[in-house]
Amino acid sequence: MQLVVTGSIATDHLMHFPGKFADQLLSEQLHKVSLSFLVDELVVRRGGVAGNIASGMGKLGLRPVLVGAVGADFDDYRAALQADGVDCDSVYVSQTAQTARFVCTTDEELNQIGSFYTGAMAESRNISLVPIAERLGSIDLVLISASDPEAMLRHSAECREHGYPFAADQSQQLARMNGEDIRALIDGAAYLLTNDYEKSLLESKTGLSDSAVLDLVGIRLTTLGAQGVRIDGKGIEPIVVPAAQELAKHDPTGVGDGFRAGFFSGLSWGLSLERAAQVGNLLAAHVLESPGGPQDYAIKPAAFVERLGENYGPAAAADIAPHLAE
Repeated sequence: MQLVVTGSIATDHLMHFPGKFADQLLSEQLHKVSLSFLVDELVVRRGGVAGNIASGMGKLGLRPVLVGAVGADFDDYRAALQADGVDCDSVYVSQTAQTARFVCTTDEELNQIGSFYTGAMAESRNISLVPIAERLGSIDLVLISASDPEAMLRHSAECREHGYPFAADQSQQLARMNGEDIRALIDGAAYLLTNDYEKSLLESKTGLSDSAVLDLVGIRLTTLGAQGVRIDGKGIEPIVVPAAQELAKHDPTGVGDGFRAGFFSGLSWGLSLERAAQVGNLLAAHVLESPGGPQDYAIKPAAFVERLGENYGPAAAADIAPHLAE
């Protein structure tokens, strides 16, 4: 199954301030703040929705095609993705901007001061899927994840025009998009992915009921955090798949991306919706357990199969074992 993953590609620069921001801020001087915090830690992590999803798919043995816009500073990130098995040949490289970047400082009370530099991501609207399809020969599914909204709408329209099946996964960009654009993005999607809050926000902004949304899409997946995921669709009984038991909790960043990587990997193996969601939930647990960020974890096939069996039963383990062995 040829999977194309579109969306943001970014790096996170995370710093720690060994104190409290509140102790350095004077209420009567907030209109002219000029502060510099001496930090004691800096962690640089690979991130971005599409980067996280593609990395997860690669760790499960797939070769997803990553589509997004980056800067000339992408070389090290590219090498890491290629080591995971990700096809980066369709990544657009900006001639002027650097790769999108999130810079954030966190204090002892977990308060944060951060900035997000859009950078090259704004140029993803220049990317057409047609040359990518020609290079690959065919596309079985395009995952349209959060990025520049104009790029997301362009990819959705191209999928409808050229008959590429697609999944709509607008996540945090729901806040920026109006109801008309959201409807244009999801119309005709084979899969629609949101969390529980985003589900309500989508319906509120579009004016569509739950049933009306299902008239526009094939399968709707709603992630429920610690409660797992719910799967709905016309003509099928709702499926609720409980979350996999995590072994530790480090950072929730990218957990939803891990679910998506596992779910669509499962579908590419020909698994049922329920079984694919189980794979997604377990991969999400791996991300949550990773102290090094949403791409800094490893998949050991035997251990992964064993944990799947512990969480979802021996039949589940038997169904995925041959695919991980390959």
